[in-house]
Order: sequence, then C-alpha cells, then structure tokens
Amino acid sequence: MTNVYTHGHHDTVLRSHRWRTAANSAAYLLPHLSPGQRLLDVGSGPGTITADLAALLAPGRVTAAEVTEEALGLARAEAAARGQANLDFAVADVHALDFADGTFDVVHAHQVLQHVADPVTALREMRRVCRPGGLVAARDSDYAAFTWYPQVPELDEWLSLYRAAARANGGEPDAGRRLLSWARAAGFTDVTATASTWCFATAEDRAWWGGMWADRVVSSAIADQFVASGADVEKLADGWRRWAASPDGWFVVLHGEILARA
Repeated sequence: MTNVYTHGHHDTVLRSHRWRTAANSAAYLLPHLSPGQRLLDVGSGPGTITADLAALLAPGRVTAAEVTEEALGLARAEAAARGQANLDFAVADVHALDFADGTFDVVHAHQVLQHVADPVTALREMRRVCRPGGLVAARDSDYAAFTWYPQVPELDEWLSLYRAAARANGGEPDAGRRLLSWARAAGFTDVTATASTWCFATAEDRAWWGGMWADRVVSSAIADQFVASGADVEKLADGWRRWAASPDGWFVVLHGEILARA
C-alpha cells in the first residue's frame, strides 16, 4: 500500500523539515515522555525531531523508520552529527510494520498520515506495535485551514494546486481535522484531540517561510507536478516573494494532533 510522496526530498524541502524540533512540532507529546521509554518514530525524515526525542528518552531507545534506505540515511546523518548512540534505524511501511506486538511505549508520526495510502490501517499498525497502555501520537497539518494576510492571488492558486496534487498522489492534505475520526475508525477509544499552529509573522520568519516556498515551487518534486498541471511556477514563486516582502505579512499553519491510548 504505497503512494507518491508529494514533496520529495529536494534541498528546498529538507530546509523546512530540518527546522522542525520536538519543541516546535511535538509539544503536545512531550509531557508524556520520560527517560527509559522505547519510541518508534514513523516517517522520521531528516531526523531532527527523532534525535530530539532520543535525547529526551535516553537511556531508552528510539527507532527511526522510513520507507526507503535513502530516506533513512537522512536520519542516520543527523544522529551521527549529534553523536547519539540510542537510535536505531529501520526501513518500514507503516501499513505493515515489521515489529512484534507491543514493542514500543510510544509510537509517533509527524506529518505522515496525510501522505499514506490508508491512514486508518496505518494507525491500527501503530497501535499493534505499541504496548497496552502506551501512546500513539500523530500530528498533521490541515492545508484547507492555512490562512494568511495580505491576500495574494498566487498563494490561493498554490494552495489549490497543492491540495489537488496531494490527492492525486493518494494523500489527504486536510488531514489535521480527520485525525480524531481516523483514530476512532482504527479502534481507539481513549483519544485526546488537540490543535496547534506555526505562525510566521516576523520579517525573519517571512523571509524564511516565503523564500523556502518560492524556491520549492520551482525546484522540488512539487514543481514538476505543478508544471504538469499547466501552472506558471515562476508566477507562483513571485507571489510568495511578494507576500514575504510585505511588512504586514502573516501566515498560520494549523495542525491537528492526537494522543491515543493503546
């Protein structure tokens, strides 16, 4: 059960993913963690969140999981750079995890369920490999709920194009609002659903966020998909740069979150 990862792993994408930390992307989970726990990080990406979690849980072990050895290499490199020894690595499909029942105390996925072919099956597998009473934690953005000011027509077009591309690739870009329903469909009965945001409103944040997306829409895997749909990606990039240059610029990314007791 596979689909296409909409973003790809171009440097313009990793620039965003490497900005993520446990503090800015998993704050809802942190109060429930303690040293010595075993954690599986599904879809570890470049490993910045994974390595943060490993530092918090030491001497417990954290397993980084990705769908290919190439993708997993990003987390390996991050762990090596930090000199962390309590990290393991596994190539794995979240729809059929190659771990025994109850292996982990916590199973975590950040910005993963929006990209998988069957998020309910994925959550069932995450629950299976979590010990009874352990936690399954997931956080996903909700693209339809993104909002910004000032209004820039190119950003409206970008959002429409992205949501169409993500769905064509088998994903669900508006996943955040669906996490609770997916968890219930997967059989969880003890679920806490919350929400949090990233807000980009300072000159520095606008330059980084807007500049990153301006580069991404012309250089990453999503650029190829936009071009194939007939979009003018240079025009989209210009829209992002105009938004970033506005002293009134403000952009919010809404995320849904769940803590589900196994």
